[in-house]
Amino acid sequence: MSVQSTVLIVDDEPGVVDAYALQLREEYDVRRAYGGEEALDEIDEDVDAVLLDRRMPDIHGDEVLKRIHERGYDCKIIMTTAVDPDLDILSLDFDDYLCKPILRETLLETLDQQLDTPSTDQRLDEFFQAVSKVEVLEEELPPGQLSDHEEYQRLKERSERLGNELAEELSDFQEIIETFREINRSTD
Repeated sequence: MSVQSTVLIVDDEPGVVDAYALQLREEYDVRRAYGGEEALDEIDEDVDAVLLDRRMPDIHGDEVLKRIHERGYDCKIIMTTAVDPDLDILSLDFDDYLCKPILRETLLETLDQQLDTPSTDQRLDEFFQAVSKVEVLEEELPPGQLSDHEEYQRLKERSERLGNELAEELSDFQEIIETFREINRSTD
């Protein structure tokens, strides 16, 4: 019998937490937290992934993200939010960013991609973190706003360099990237 990965679902809207839990319970061991404070109480070394809402009244999701990293937990963090992404996401250390409403298929595909992709190469994780930010920003912001932003340009160039390196070194890189790109991260 295989061990299921543990996913912590964090949102201040109980209906959202419960809906995601119902959608994921057959595939994952699910934990629920109905706010940032509860998330910080609930997380431990057994959590493999966190679905983290950004805008919560008790502790903002960005702060929860920071505290998870400060505590040294090595789990995948997927922001699940209705907050329109802005250039501020460039400074956040998350693995993926999904805009609400999020379909069950998108949740499952994203978790599968994050938890099943071999992470023997740290550059692969870094690549997906960068590409997630770049693609979400390109979807949500006008090109003029991005072309003048130095940090965004550096991140985009870094993701392109990493992508080229990984494509040369990993025989299944194209398949991995296609799986990543099939996930609908925006509300469109």
